[in-house]
Amino acid sequence: MKEHHDSTVLKIGELAARSGLTVRALHHYDSIGLLTPSARADSGYRLYNRDDVARLHRIQTLRRFGMSLGDIATFLASPDAPFADIVAQQIAALGQQIEQAAALREQLMQLQHVLGSGRSPELSDWLETLERMDLYDKYFTREELKRLPFWQQDARRHAAWAALVGEVEALMAQGAPPDDPRAGELAERWMQTLQHDTNAHPGLALRITDMLDQELAVQQQTRITPAMKHYVSTALGARKLGIYARYLDPDELRTMRDNSGKHQYEWMTLIAGAHQHLEDGIAHDAPSAQALAQRWMTLYMAQIGGAPATLAKIRAAHEQEPALLSGTWITPAMLDYIRTAYATLA
Repeated sequence: MKEHHDSTVLKIGELAARSGLTVRALHHYDSIGLLTPSARADSGYRLYNRDDVARLHRIQTLRRFGMSLGDIATFLASPDAPFADIVAQQIAALGQQIEQAAALREQLMQLQHVLGSGRSPELSDWLETLERMDLYDKYFTREELKRLPFWQQDARRHAAWAALVGEVEALMAQGAPPDDPRAGELAERWMQTLQHDTNAHPGLALRITDMLDQELAVQQQTRITPAMKHYVSTALGARKLGIYARYLDPDELRTMRDNSGKHQYEWMTLIAGAHQHLEDGIAHDAPSAQALAQRWMTLYMAQIGGAPATLAKIRAAHEQEPALLSGTWITPAMLDYIRTAYATLA
């Protein structure tokens, strides 16, 4: 292909500038087969034509709807992709945002009316307004709220969560210990549901954890107390230890059990960081990827006792037991990314 300006195609830098994406992100889309340029110049530059740009438009639209890159690839591969259904979901989400904004507007108008009459609003009026404003913006951006199906007024999602909470409450009331098989099964279902309802985005799950920890009003609304969160987390850990027991000797298993539950928040932060690195297409040998991998491996080796032989057994377990990663937001691709980034440190 001759090197000359062609208004019908764009180089990758031009497309990045016009679309608001980074060149790195477009490279990543190409590497995973999501958006492959239709041609290359003699110099090797990627060239994107009108159909490529149209596909990118659909990709970015679906990203705004909260879909993961993997789901987008599956969606676009379908010849009869139900794009109208996605639009309907977005319309419903926007409707919910309008309702929330209207409620806040009404509250502010009431305050304005009281202040305009020369009176001072009651403490409860100020607090209610602050709560509405706080829960709007404290934890999530508007784009992130669109990615949380259960945060919208979706009756089916709310009913599903209410049922899960009720089941956990019942087990706890019965005095069932966290290592009860029923608790383990329920904990795994809980985490799978949360993973689904955050569109497999650990950063959003981390934000939900922060909100549940810090907002009493949210705890009262959802009935998800710190004690319940600890019960679910411990039950999930016990369930996974039961699987590891098939691969580890008693001493190795005891070490993992003793360290189970430690550094949970830091682990979730690391998982969220690894997910974002993958989403952004950051290279394995980038300083941020290396630092992430270094902390990941340091923390993990401390958790399993530091023996390379134990690490080898655990990797074998992960290859044979998909359930070990279920509900953790950790994927095989993420583990490969961390291992490769860690290897670059040598």
